[in-house]
Amino acid sequence: MTGKAAIRFDGVSFSADGIDILHDITDFFPKGKITSLVGPSGAGKTTVFKLCNGLRSPSKGKVYFNEQPMETYEPVQLRRQIGLALQDATIISGTVRENLALPLTLQDKSLSEETADEFMNLVGLNKDLLNRDARDLPGGQRQKLSIARTLINRPDVLLLDEITSSLDQISREEIEQLILKVNKKYETTIIWITHSIEQARLISDYTWVMMDGKVVESGESNILDNPKNNAVRKFLRRGVE
Repeated sequence: MTGKAAIRFDGVSFSADGIDILHDITDFFPKGKITSLVGPSGAGKTTVFKLCNGLRSPSKGKVYFNEQPMETYEPVQLRRQIGLALQDATIISGTVRENLALPLTLQDKSLSEETADEFMNLVGLNKDLLNRDARDLPGGQRQKLSIARTLINRPDVLLLDEITSSLDQISREEIEQLILKVNKKYETTIIWITHSIEQARLISDYTWVMMDGKVVESGESNILDNPKNNAVRKFLRRGVE
């Protein structure tokens, strides 16, 4: 892969409860690009995410954000710069506006009408929904709200953990287009775990293929069309677990 690194792993291993989860990963996520993480269940993808935003620290090696060691950042500020959206969009009790404003509320700031309109428009939600109970939104709209809320802090990096896996095809395609739009508009570095190889091919600039806690192949997403690693070829033939 080419370009500057937004997040870089240098000889990173991670163990928990006596179990080795990641093994000597040296690779990086290019700044301003979209990178997919694919691989079978238990490959270590979610652990990589937790290392990317400081929720976990390596057992060995170092993780760098903008070429500064991750541990040098203050945790709260770090998680404003590296946002995270999950498969099950967490919605708090209250209106869409209250959910959207949550990151600012936690900083004792208020959400202006201008900012609310900007981010609702960005994710394709009608601003008439702002006063609606957020829990009444269908799945696709809840996920859009979750992404908008994460973007309120204008993070440098956006981590997306299988955010389309429970959505119908139309909602999934809308979220894919939203990801491309956010990447282009804000030059946000996007790293996402997807169970869909086709999604990785279509949306991502780069891909990490992970197996057994290792990055077995990485590079431009066309590596998925002709992988060099035999285990990756077998995995792609089987489909993602």
